[in-house]
Amino acid sequence: METAGSVVLATERYGSAESWKYFAKDAVMERRRDGSKGESRGNSIVGVFKSVFLPQGYPESVSDDYLQYQFWDTVQAFSSSLSGTLATQASLKGVGVGNQEATVAAATVTWLLRDGTGMLGRILFAWQKGSKLDSEAKKWRLFADVLNDIAMFMEILAPYFPAFFTLIVCTAGIFKSLVGVAGGATRAALTVHQARRDNMADISAKDGSQETLVNLAGLLVSLMLIPLVTDNLILTVSLFLLFTVLHLFANYKAVRSVVMETLNEARLSIVLQRYLRDGRVLSPLEANQREPVFLEFRKKVPIKLGVRLQEVVESPEDLNLALKENSMPYLLGVRNGCVCVCLGPEASVHDEIRAMCQAVWLSSKLSPPTSRDPPTQSNWEMVHESHKMMDTTFNPFLKGVEAAGWDTKRTLLDWDEWRVEWKTKNN
Repeated sequence: METAGSVVLATERYGSAESWKYFAKDAVMERRRDGSKGESRGNSIVGVFKSVFLPQGYPESVSDDYLQYQFWDTVQAFSSSLSGTLATQASLKGVGVGNQEATVAAATVTWLLRDGTGMLGRILFAWQKGSKLDSEAKKWRLFADVLNDIAMFMEILAPYFPAFFTLIVCTAGIFKSLVGVAGGATRAALTVHQARRDNMADISAKDGSQETLVNLAGLLVSLMLIPLVTDNLILTVSLFLLFTVLHLFANYKAVRSVVMETLNEARLSIVLQRYLRDGRVLSPLEANQREPVFLEFRKKVPIKLGVRLQEVVESPEDLNLALKENSMPYLLGVRNGCVCVCLGPEASVHDEIRAMCQAVWLSSKLSPPTSRDPPTQSNWEMVHESHKMMDTTFNPFLKGVEAAGWDTKRTLLDWDEWRVEWKTKNN
């Protein structure tokens, strides 16, 4: 508040946390906090807590869904920490801790076998599914946590099946290795989404601090739990199931709270199908709420992106059919029950989105229940129809997508690396 004889020279603020004013009075510059805006970042317990556990510039430096996601992520981490304590206790009991007849060598061999199989599983899983973890981060994040709970439950039961103890803990070790790859990779993908100032490192570091605090709290609670559950299988299993339900519920709420503005196959399919139905483009919030977060095993025509030419056409005649009605830098075809897309090297991000839109439309036409009746068109006729449909539909659709708030400068579509240059009839 200005006082008599003072003039405001300048104002400054620290993000949205606090605001200060500089006054000139009697040839002296004085700095005063503006009490009407925000609160002091460093002079309150809340301010200190924010500076320690939240990224610099919060909330402007992160996505709008950051706080809700981190809340549920904290709840799931706490429950997972308690479940992990029960599983660790069972594993130690199984390898012979507290048993005078057990040998150090046998326990060491069991532990090494568990770790070794887990390492192999980690390498194989990253090789097979690494590219999927970006495009379907929500699904694999939830899958990782479900698999983690299964692995811990196996470890809890393993000591009660001594003849199969090594087999069970090795299998659980493989599961946990998959959890490590999927959980770590999808967390990195979510960090990229949350970072609005290219501050991925800061967000990741603060997420680590939050997780450490939660694990400390879980450690204190675990110290009280261990005396209660020792040699009590019924109580151990009951508490584990309780923590597991809380863990899975919190994880579901966490991935449901994420609102990604980039298009992957699921979100693009949802937005496109709604647009073709009534001409309305869903916002990122609406589409993310409809996006499935569980891995799907229902039967549908799969889509393969960035494939080799021979997966789209198998003869010069097929190539001419693929080029018919097509002036775009990609080729589409239906082979072996799959919609395959072959991409040219000059294709832009918008071309990739258009190709995916056509592939989604073809897949929906060929998938149940729309494909119950015998098709009246050949596969190539449907491909040609999709080209004509996109010629009239795609540009208005793309403008609507951009106006709705979607990021069309990049995508999370799962393209492989094959790029093909082909000769047209004119050549």
